Amino acid sequence: MGVINIKSKEIIDKLSKSNNASREELLFLIDNLNNEDKEYLVEKAHETRMRTYGDSVYMRGLIEFTNFCKMDCVYCGIRRSNKNADRYRLTYEDIMECADIGDKLGYKTYVLQGGEDPYFTDEKMVEIIKGIKERYPNNAVTLSLGERSYESYKKMFEAGADRYLLRHETATKELYESLHPGANFENRRNCLKNLKEIGYQIGAGFMVGIPNQTNDDLVNDLIFLKELDPHMCGIGPFIPHKDTPFKNETAGTVDKTTTMLALTRLLLPNVLLPSTTALGSIDPTGREKGIKAGGNVVMPNLSPTRVREKYSLYDGKICTGDEAAECRMCIENRIRKAGFRVEVTRGDNVLWAKSNKVNETSKNKVKVHNLIINKL
Repeated sequence: MGVINIKSKEIIDKLSKSNNASREELLFLIDNLNNEDKEYLVEKAHETRMRTYGDSVYMRGLIEFTNFCKMDCVYCGIRRSNKNADRYRLTYEDIMECADIGDKLGYKTYVLQGGEDPYFTDEKMVEIIKGIKERYPNNAVTLSLGERSYESYKKMFEAGADRYLLRHETATKELYESLHPGANFENRRNCLKNLKEIGYQIGAGFMVGIPNQTNDDLVNDLIFLKELDPHMCGIGPFIPHKDTPFKNETAGTVDKTTTMLALTRLLLPNVLLPSTTALGSIDPTGREKGIKAGGNVVMPNLSPTRVREKYSLYDGKICTGDEAAECRMCIENRIRKAGFRVEVTRGDNVLWAKSNKVNETSKNKVKVHNLIINKL
C-alpha cells in the first residue's frame, strides 16, 4: 500500500479551498500523481461537485444531424479528406422526430451536433431551432457546429439557442495548428469569446492523450479554462480512427482523462462537466469513473440508429445500435448503480441560473407589458 505524497496533498487541498493553483503546482500534480494521490484528488473533486450540484447527473439528448465537414482535422473520422466516410444529413422532419422522442423520454436539453457543414446555413439553423422551441419552449437547445461568424452565432441565439459547445481542442498554438490544417488558433478562441459575449452558456474542452501532447500542454488547457470560465467543459480521451493519419497512434487513457476531469472540477467548481461516450468506449465503466471524478452530465444518443455508425469521430464508439430508449435506460441504470441520481431538468450551469433568474423575471414582465399594449 502506497502513501500519499505530502506535496501533492498540499496542492490538492489548496485547489479544493481556493479553486486555484499555479502553473508549477498543476504540472507537479500531473507529472507525479501516484495511486493514493489520485484517490485523494478524485475524493476532493467529488466533494466539490456535491457542494455545487449534489448527486445530480444531467442528461442531454444528443442529435448528430450531419457528418459532412469542411475541416480536415487530422484525428477526426469525419474529416473532409476521409473518402470512406458514408455521409448523411438529417432532414428538418428527422430532427423534429428526434426531439419528439427525446421529449417522451424526459429530456429537457437537446444537443444538435454536426460537422462544419456549409449546407446548414443560418436560415436553416434558425428554422430548426425555432421548430424545436415552438414545440418545447421550456427545453434548452445546445448547438455544437464549430466555428461560425459573430452574426451567425447571434442569429441562432436570437432564434432561441441557449448553449454552444466549441472545444478549444488545445491551448497550445503549435499543437493546435499541427492538428487542424488550415485552421486559425486565435479565431477558435475568439469564437468562444464571441459566444460568451452574445449570451450563450458556452462550453470549451480538449482531448487527453492526443499524439505529441505533453503535460505542459495539459496545464495550458487548465489555465485557459480558468481564464475563460466556461459554463461547460467537454474533456475526453483521444481515440484513433482507422481512416485518419493517426490511425496507428495509441489512445488516451481513462486514468489521465479522469485526472483532468477532477482538476477541472476543482478549478471550476460550478462547471457542467460531461462524462463522455469516448470514456465509455475505452472502458466499460469509463463513464461511471468520469462521474465519480467530478463529472455531472451524460449525453445519450437520440440520433436515428440508421446514421449512428456513420457519425464516426473515432473507432469503437459504443451504443451505435441502441434505440434511444435503450440508451436512456442503460445510462440511467449505470448512474444509479454508481450512487448518483438522474436529474430531469434543463440542467443549467448553477451560477448562470442564479444570475439569470433576475433577467428572466425582467424579460417576462416586458413580455406581459407588450401583450397588454398589443391588446389595447
